[in-house]
Amino acid sequence: MNFTSSSMLRTVGSAAALTAASTCWSQGSLTLYGVTDAGIEYVNHLPGNGSSSVRLSTGNIAANRFGMRGIEDLGGSLTAIFVLESGFDLDTGRSTQGGRLFGRNAYVGLKHAQWGSLTLGRQINALYETFPYFEPMGLATKYSVYSQDVAFVGRADNTIRYTGRFGPVTASGFYSFGADSNVANGSEVPGEPKLGRDFGGYLAYSSDNIRVTAAYDEANTGTTIRNADAKTRRIVTGGAFSLGNASVFAGYRWARAYDGAVLAGATPGAGNQASNLYWVGVTYDVTPNLNIAGAAYYQDFRNTGNDPWLLSLRTEYLLSKRTRAYASVGYTINKGTSNLGFFDGGKSFGNTNPGQNQFGAVVGMRHSF
Repeated sequence: MNFTSSSMLRTVGSAAALTAASTCWSQGSLTLYGVTDAGIEYVNHLPGNGSSSVRLSTGNIAANRFGMRGIEDLGGSLTAIFVLESGFDLDTGRSTQGGRLFGRNAYVGLKHAQWGSLTLGRQINALYETFPYFEPMGLATKYSVYSQDVAFVGRADNTIRYTGRFGPVTASGFYSFGADSNVANGSEVPGEPKLGRDFGGYLAYSSDNIRVTAAYDEANTGTTIRNADAKTRRIVTGGAFSLGNASVFAGYRWARAYDGAVLAGATPGAGNQASNLYWVGVTYDVTPNLNIAGAAYYQDFRNTGNDPWLLSLRTEYLLSKRTRAYASVGYTINKGTSNLGFFDGGKSFGNTNPGQNQFGAVVGMRHSF
């Protein structure tokens, strides 16, 4: 085969560029990962006529995701890091998190072996980051504390975050300049720095058999058009104690909404925008491959009788290190006008009729890669 001199130069140049890129990247690593989770679910007392449904349900014990994360050694115990993580519905292929391409996480930063990490981008809030310390149902979306308060899976755009680990103690703080860029007139508005801001942090302690944490989150949900000062505040504390094959969990979340903001599940009105959420649960490893978990969650909305319960039970069987089968059941108990259902379409309240209880059960499979 004959090449012109210019062709040869382009070929040699391309090979040199690839070699240089390969040499540079050899000091770091790139990891592709993901989770796929789907099952068949039965749910009764759906909104409207109260009918039941059998349906394909995804993200039951872990939300579906695909991502990549990379690190590069910069020397002196310093590394560059990044994460791009996309959430999606397995049954439809649609992007979740408001249609964002990398809605679960999208950030870049620096990490030091002793002093911790500093990252910039779209990131999870402090409540989400601390769930392993207090949530017996793990990452389950429909049958966990997430059903009672969606803020436990909160994320924020335009965020700067610091996280440091010092022996058994982890400390983290974050600040968002505009938590939801999809809200018109409510995120990074010139001259209005408080609109869309979200900030908080947590402290956590972990040893061989004890895990405890306390976290704070404050989010401004107002816009320049309406309720400019609206905001919510949450404080969460919880922990777990392990003994042999069993672990016992307990937690408490305090929440208040101010200046026109509304808590999910609360009746609109200044007199009842406050709630206390309590939960307890236990997990038990029957065998190395078989685990069961159960939990009860109760939320008390101040000055109302609309206080819902959620009872959950789950069993998992590990078919391999990356694949597991599971079965989950849940039951919501609603009082007054409460309409707590199972997490669906990004919400839980409104997924059944006011004052009506709901039963759900799902059998499925989760695969991670």
